Amino acid sequence: MTERVFVSVPTYREAENIEELLRRLRTAVPDAHILVIDDASPDGTAELAEKVGLDLGGIEVLRRPGKAGLGAAYRAGHAIGLAHGYDVMVQIDADLSHQPEALPSLLDAIRDGADLALGSRYVEGGAIPQLAAYRLALSRWGCRYAGWALGMGVSDSTGGYRAYRASALQAMEFETTSATGYSFQIEMTYRLVRAGGRVVEVPITFTDRERGTSKMSAQIVVEAMALVTWWAVRDRVLHRGGRPSERAHNSGDSMPRSR
Repeated sequence: MTERVFVSVPTYREAENIEELLRRLRTAVPDAHILVIDDASPDGTAELAEKVGLDLGGIEVLRRPGKAGLGAAYRAGHAIGLAHGYDVMVQIDADLSHQPEALPSLLDAIRDGADLALGSRYVEGGAIPQLAAYRLALSRWGCRYAGWALGMGVSDSTGGYRAYRASALQAMEFETTSATGYSFQIEMTYRLVRAGGRVVEVPITFTDRERGTSKMSAQIVVEAMALVTWWAVRDRVLHRGGRPSERAHNSGDSMPRSR
């Protein structure tokens, strides 16, 4: 069976990068459907994406009225992909930090049985060349703390380059997640692990953006770690957490496989 692949690309002020990203994505995964989710970029990102879509085909643009956060963008994208019956849902940043050429490797991991194929910077073979030292420290510390606090056993839970099996997204009830930004990736990883999903970390090279401005800051990381701490206290100390899918996992059931 050939999986139908749906790629969500959230954008805000990515006019300098969006055309190159879309053309490289189309080359890497010729049959994938691509949805650009634009939060009212004032620099014409949506218009550029629509123009490229007319040229390449299989590209749509979802225009949102304002900035609503990364988590909300991906929840919208996943919901659309699932509603149209796609088998694999992909997340990728628009700033070219995620190499589109690595996507076939993520899709191979899904075909081999992963529920989440996570593009990982912190497993053997992964790399982050030329990233500023303070940003590297923030990222590494955040991943290590999240892994320890939540007991996930995942090296790069904050990584944004990933592919989900559609049935796994449904089982983990992704639509009930609430985090945005940096913490959204952690919440999704944690939710999938608690639901009994299989995570495979695929080594990638993360390239810091060359054009445009990074949206990462120390404040964002600190806010995310505060959420991680609350989830850990709630679920591991107070035992108050748990979606229906998570309760099924705790009772011994496993995540349902793909159709």
